[in-house]
Amino acid sequence: MNAHVVAPRSPARLFAIYAVISLVPVLVLGLVLARSLQGEARQRGLAEGRSEAALVAQTGVAPLLDGRPLSRGVSPGEQTRLRRLVAQAVGERQVLRLRIRDLAGQVVFSDDGSGFQAKPEDEALAGARGFVVARLTRLNTDSNDQGRTGVASVEIYLPLKAGTPLRRVGVLELYLPYAPISHDVTAGLHGLYVDLVIGLAMLYVALFAISWSVSRGLRREVALNAFLAEHDALTDLPNRALFHRRAEAAVRVGNRRSEPVAIAIIDLDRFKYINDTLGHHNGDRLLTELAARVAANTRPHDTVARLGGDEFGLILRDAAGAEQALRRLRDIIDEEIEVSGLPLSVEASIGFVIAPEDGTHVDILLQRADMAMYLAKARHSGVMRYAPALDDYDAAKLSLVGELRHAIDAGQLVLHYQPQTKLADGRVEAVEALVRWQHPTQGLLYPDKFLPLAEQTDVIDKLTLWVLRTALREVRNLSSPADELTVAINVSARSIGRMELAEGIIEALEDLGVPAERLVVEVTETALLADPERAASVLRELSCAGVKVSLDDFGRGQTSLGLLSALPIHELKIDKSFVLDMVENPAHAAIVRSIVDLGHNLDLRVVGEGVETDVALAALRDSDCDVAQGFLLARPMAVDQLSAWLAPRLSPRATA
Repeated sequence: MNAHVVAPRSPARLFAIYAVISLVPVLVLGLVLARSLQGEARQRGLAEGRSEAALVAQTGVAPLLDGRPLSRGVSPGEQTRLRRLVAQAVGERQVLRLRIRDLAGQVVFSDDGSGFQAKPEDEALAGARGFVVARLTRLNTDSNDQGRTGVASVEIYLPLKAGTPLRRVGVLELYLPYAPISHDVTAGLHGLYVDLVIGLAMLYVALFAISWSVSRGLRREVALNAFLAEHDALTDLPNRALFHRRAEAAVRVGNRRSEPVAIAIIDLDRFKYINDTLGHHNGDRLLTELAARVAANTRPHDTVARLGGDEFGLILRDAAGAEQALRRLRDIIDEEIEVSGLPLSVEASIGFVIAPEDGTHVDILLQRADMAMYLAKARHSGVMRYAPALDDYDAAKLSLVGELRHAIDAGQLVLHYQPQTKLADGRVEAVEALVRWQHPTQGLLYPDKFLPLAEQTDVIDKLTLWVLRTALREVRNLSSPADELTVAINVSARSIGRMELAEGIIEALEDLGVPAERLVVEVTETALLADPERAASVLRELSCAGVKVSLDDFGRGQTSLGLLSALPIHELKIDKSFVLDMVENPAHAAIVRSIVDLGHNLDLRVVGEGVETDVALAALRDSDCDVAQGFLLARPMAVDQLSAWLAPRLSPRATA
């Protein structure tokens, strides 16, 4: 099923959307303030109407009354004077209607003859009690009014006082035209509206400017974060993730155009020695200079990436003559570079593949390029292309190591532990963690099925870290009295050459709260010989942290005594090929005794592995070997079986 991809909006479009959205609260604020101003204008209009009505009552109507209670009615003389007053006021449109009511709310005078015999309104009764009531209305809208609805007006009821001394004699009901009042009020309101619009516009402009400034900084930060997410912080080259995506795109385009694409892995030789001798800051300067040099000598449509440490990746599109181009690039890398006033030169080992001839899946291509690079390093050939004849693994096994990456995350791996027994008293002091793969279709796979090829790819680093953390966690959680039990893990030649290994081990010990003395790192002689200087540096850092180091399969390699004495080794493990037949083979028995004597003279513990018979166990004991390991004593077992098996064997006891 095809996925629907939504193109990301551009920053300018996103900001335009934000600008429109931010305008909404400003407009809402403007509407609220406008409504508030309208309400204020209404109240001012009513206040002006009340003032005019009070003036009419005090200066126009009250002097025409003699002060008698209006419940007795209005005298003919008063009516004449009132009609004269009203005629002039109504004629000049200063008053729309005038009524006089008694204190009971009944109309006793009306300029247009309306309102008599009508039930008193509540407003009239409130005026009789001394209150002033004013409201906006239209003429002839009361329930007892007759005639066509008139113009907008201010309807006012206020107490009417007359006589000497002044006393409340009735209520004045007055309708004043609202248009003149509204004109006076809104004359100032228009100015307020203009000020409001200008103020809101300035507010929006200020907010817009602030938002633009802040968002511009955020956009720069987002762009920087996006760049850093896909590029190496030291060299500004694409990182492994971006390199992988570009490799996929290049292979896809190459297949469509029938053009070969070369993918190469470049690893610097003996860079660790330079880093340790001159310091990390000079090592970083060297990497930066080399990265710039490689990028400057490749075509614009090719890709140079830093994959990590001193490892670089290269994608060559339309890669006819790729090997010659890579050899020229290697010569350029080998040229002298001046760092801190010192002329330096480094060599590089390059492994490469050509797609689609060597494959079309990028992960497989990278694995094969990695294999070719390590073989180029081992053979000191400089540049080497992958070929099936270079390794002993068929396509099925190559696919299997590809599955291994997912198996680690999917929880398909398990650890089995084989105990190591002290020959002097039979006490179990350590267990060796051995990885197994519970494959979903092939069943339980032992390490010889997947580790050799994994050791030629970077998946071995992920696997080593998983074994380390799982073993530390499971041994830590064993019930007492296994609190001091030591666990040993195996480290490959590829991993021991990486400085990140020591950092990862120390970090795991701290995260899980396990003392460093409870961990043994087992390395083989061949791993040490692959890059002695780098391996020695890693082992020294581990030893300084308290981690013990064991030299595994000792006797099969070519470790010099000088190197052995210089390394921080705590233990020698005699290769099982000597132990298995040491009773029948006098030469092997002599080798075992020599290794035991050598280890003791160097103050090392010696472990004999591959013990499968009682006579072999007795022969090891007679050779003064310290520890034995093998099927005779215990087969590798899961952690839930280990706890029960260990209980009677952790305390010292006499051995038969």
